[in-house]
Amino acid sequence: MKTRFLIACLLASMVPLETLAQTPGVTARSILLGQSAAFSGPAAQLGIQMNLGTKAYFDYVNAQGGVYGRKIELKTRDDRYEANLCVENTKTFIEEDKVFALISYVGTPTTVAAMPIFTQAKVPLVGPFTGAEALRDPVNRYIFNVRASYFNETEKIVEQMVSTGNHNIAVFYQDDAYGQAGLKGVEIAMARRNMKISALGKVERNTIKVEDAVKAINAVQPDGVIMISAYTSITEFVRRMKNAGSTTQFHNVSFVGSKALADTLKDEGYGVAISQVVPFPWSPSVQIVKEYEQVLTQAGITDFNFSSLEGFIVGKVMVEGLKRAGKDLTREKLVTALEGMNNVDLGDFVVGFSPTNHSGSKFVDLTMIGHAGKFIK
Repeated sequence: MKTRFLIACLLASMVPLETLAQTPGVTARSILLGQSAAFSGPAAQLGIQMNLGTKAYFDYVNAQGGVYGRKIELKTRDDRYEANLCVENTKTFIEEDKVFALISYVGTPTTVAAMPIFTQAKVPLVGPFTGAEALRDPVNRYIFNVRASYFNETEKIVEQMVSTGNHNIAVFYQDDAYGQAGLKGVEIAMARRNMKISALGKVERNTIKVEDAVKAINAVQPDGVIMISAYTSITEFVRRMKNAGSTTQFHNVSFVGSKALADTLKDEGYGVAISQVVPFPWSPSVQIVKEYEQVLTQAGITDFNFSSLEGFIVGKVMVEGLKRAGKDLTREKLVTALEGMNNVDLGDFVVGFSPTNHSGSKFVDLTMIGHAGKFIK
C-alpha cells in the first residue's frame, strides 16, 4: 500500500512535457512582441508613427483586459533604417528578449535582411511597413503582409497618370531594395501599356545627394515623376526640381511617410501626389478610421496620419490573430490562425490571408497635398 501511495504521489506531481516547453514571450499575464524600426535618423518619423498606431491599439486592448487575460507588451529597438542594425535587433529579440512574435517592422532593405533570421527561428512577423515583392513571392510562412504591394501602388499611379494624358514619365528612386522594388513595379505597369521610362535618377539611402538625379530627370522635361524614396531625399529632390524651373507632377508611393513629407516640404508640397494603402485618416464615416480616431483621442493624440493608421490596423490584425489562436498560445497556432483569416472585415477595411496568400490587402487610394499641408483625396 505504501509503495502504491508513493507512486500515485509521484504521478500526480509530474508536469506534462508541453507545459515544460513554454512558448517564448508568453506568460499567464503577458505576450511580448518586438518591433525594429527607424526611431532616429532621416527616416525616423516612419518608425515613430507606425509604433504610435500599433501601441495605441495594444494599449486600448490591454485596458479591456488584454487577450485571454494577457496584456500585450511591445519592445522596440532602433535600426535607423539600416539593414545591419535590423539584423542585430532581430537576433536580440529572438535570442535574448525571447519575444513571441515580431510586428510593424519598417522598410524593405531592413526587413529583407532580417528575413532569414526570423524565418529560420520560425518567429512570425506581422505587418511590415513595406510593399516589396521579396517579402511576398514566394509566400513565406512567417511573414504576414497587411498592406498592398508596391506593384499595386505603382500600377495605380501609372494608370492615373496615363489616363490624364501624361506619357513622358521619369522615376526618382532610392538605390536599394526598396527603391528597386518600386522601380520594378513602374517598369511592369509601363510595359503593360507599351511604354518606357523616359529618365532615371537615384539617391543613396539616408542621404540627400540628389544633384545628379535632378540633372538627369529635368533634362527630359517629364510630364510626371514617380518617386520611390524616403521623405528627406524626396523633399530635397522636389525643391531642387522646382528651383530648376520644373512644372512636372510629382507622385510618391506610400512608404514616403505622407505627414513627414508634407511637414518638410511646407508650401512647396502643394500638388504633390501620394498613393495610400490605408483609408483616409480623416474620414470617420469609415468604421476603422472612426475607431482609430476615438482610440488615439482617448490617448491624448489628435494628430492623425496615414502611417499611424497603418500601425493601428496592423495592431488590430495581430490581436485578431491572437484571439483566433486560442488560450494555449504558440507561434504555429498564431500562423494557422492568421492563415484562417479569410476576408475579415476590420471595419470597412478587409484583410484576407490563406496558406497560399500572405498579402492581406490590395487597397490603394490616391491623395494629394493641399494648402497648409492638408491632404486631399
